[in-house]
Amino acid sequence: MTSRPTVAIESEAQQIIDRYHEMSDLDLAAEAGKVCRQVHGEGVLLRGLIEFSNRCTRNCLYCGIRRGNHHVQRYSLSEAEIRESVRVGFQRGLRTFVLQGGEDPLWSTTDIARVVEWIKDYTCGEAAVTLSLGIKSRRCYALLRRAGADRYLLRFETSNPELHSYLRDGISLARRIEALKDLKDLEYETGTGYMVGLPGESEWTRVRNALLARELKADMVGIGPFLPHPQTPLAGSPQQPLSLTLRAVSLVRLLLPRCHMPATTAAGSLDPAGREKALSAGANVLMPNLTPTIYKADYQLYPGKICLDESGVKCIGCLSLRVKTVGRRLDFSIGAAL
Repeated sequence: MTSRPTVAIESEAQQIIDRYHEMSDLDLAAEAGKVCRQVHGEGVLLRGLIEFSNRCTRNCLYCGIRRGNHHVQRYSLSEAEIRESVRVGFQRGLRTFVLQGGEDPLWSTTDIARVVEWIKDYTCGEAAVTLSLGIKSRRCYALLRRAGADRYLLRFETSNPELHSYLRDGISLARRIEALKDLKDLEYETGTGYMVGLPGESEWTRVRNALLARELKADMVGIGPFLPHPQTPLAGSPQQPLSLTLRAVSLVRLLLPRCHMPATTAAGSLDPAGREKALSAGANVLMPNLTPTIYKADYQLYPGKICLDESGVKCIGCLSLRVKTVGRRLDFSIGAAL
């Protein structure tokens, strides 16, 4: 599972990759951080995350809410609970809401569209709606776009085709890329991303991950460390250091200066200062979790997830203090793609 696909690398990207291989962790982060500040300023954009369902038909080997994990307490928020989470976030100043869930067949496309329409109506169009619902048909994506969805997040997780198929319940990388292209065609602001440190991953895979994000012209790229979940087939896999993830963040920032990049909760779960380190390495987004606290512990894609006992509003206050330690400030604007 370490095959190296043939890929044409343009000269500018090759120069960036050459520097990436030559530079120390500190120098790479410093260069990427400088590029981030030049393009995006000192502000750190906020996206209010609502994890509305942990039910999923997929059985991805790395995921804590995989179908085969029978230790999970399954839940699904009611539409009223989603609306209340949005109200709380909007009143606190958030202007982007991310509805994320497993591939849950009990939530129809029509159901999701109704929630999207309500958010756009409630916020008078002042807030963006991002969806992260997995692979759907182009027709479903089109319906959700017409309902008012602005953005869609669909991570490819690895650019290695064999590793992707092995980890992701037999779903091909080609199908994932097809879905991402459908989203682009439908004029979604399109986000993708990947994990770093997966079993079977090579250094070339890590470089190819960044190149694939560039090829896809992603508007947002989320990069987080692989954290082996004890209730999955990958339990016991070696934990790679956060430094690999930080180098990946920096490489993507240099390859895609205009894209938005979150400092992921997974990075903060691996290292108490992980999110701050990611911000210094080129990230410019944070995602306070607005999910009702009683459900948070049941949405653990990876172990050791932080902030499970905090409300979203408390989380925003904490993040404000954290970003100041790296010379940044929170930005409550809608943060459209550049």
